[in-house]
Amino acid sequence: RITSGIVGLNICLPVIKHSLKIFFMLSSGVPNTPDYVAAGELGGILIAYYDSNMKTLEPRQDWIRESMEDDPRQWETLIKNCKHYKQLLTDEIRSFKQYSNQTGGFHILQRIDGCELDENTGEVAGVLQYGHNGEDFLKFDLKTLKWIAQKPEAESIQQKWNADVAKNNYYKSSLTGICPQWLKKYLDAGKSSLQRREHPSVSLLQKTPSSPVSCHATGFYPDRAVMFWRKDGQKVHEGVDPGEILSNNDETFQMSVDLNVSSPEDWRRYECVMKEFLLTYKHIIVAVVVPVLLVLVLLILCAVGVVVYRRRRGELFK
Repeated sequence: RITSGIVGLNICLPVIKHSLKIFFMLSSGVPNTPDYVAAGELGGILIAYYDSNMKTLEPRQDWIRESMEDDPRQWETLIKNCKHYKQLLTDEIRSFKQYSNQTGGFHILQRIDGCELDENTGEVAGVLQYGHNGEDFLKFDLKTLKWIAQKPEAESIQQKWNADVAKNNYYKSSLTGICPQWLKKYLDAGKSSLQRREHPSVSLLQKTPSSPVSCHATGFYPDRAVMFWRKDGQKVHEGVDPGEILSNNDETFQMSVDLNVSSPEDWRRYECVMKEFLLTYKHIIVAVVVPVLLVLVLLILCAVGVVVYRRRRGELFK
């Protein structure tokens, strides 16, 4: 059974946040992969890519390619930056190996630089953090301008980096000043593409009668959406496994939320709610799970007037 209806108009301003993130990865001892990769994302969409095999920066969006053709010097600067960060990470991975007492085997060093801009308030948040062999290692606190060790092996590096006050002040300037300038520039250059709207299909899936029920939405753009379960009209937290928003290969997004329902008799009391966001009014498509239902595909045609930025990777900026 499917019900839908207009819930009402929202008269408050939409909360819209934009982000620009640069991902770096340097590896050693890992066969059949480039030893260095750099990639830029705007709002979760890949816009540029560089690796040590290509040795050049490749635009991944038409509007980025046009920007490159309009300003080739800017592109040359970005290529130089990619090469610079390879040398920087090469030096840093030596320190990470030394302090972690893991000189042999494979090593993967990851770094994320980025900023997030609130379109309404102009508030800027930044992120700068490192991962080592797939685990969080160090992160920079913009409020205190201090590094925070996330593993015991990182504490010695934390002390060393915290002593470099000048460099930490530069990081603040870069994350809250330079990065937002690039973010605004790319938002303007790609606005015709970035302002498009794609609506999702939503499925309710259950493998066996005792398996969790998965509410899955895919094919939506932009990545401003929320999905949750309700019981008797109230949002459910217990027994719910919230998923994060993930990128699809076609530059749209997907997300899932799983629910463990102890008693099939209670199924009719549960609703999966998917809200996709535009800036005018909202419809909520509600799918009600019944015991014989294994797969239900809905097409959401309307959206919500308040934007909520909710996904785990968004927590980088908190």
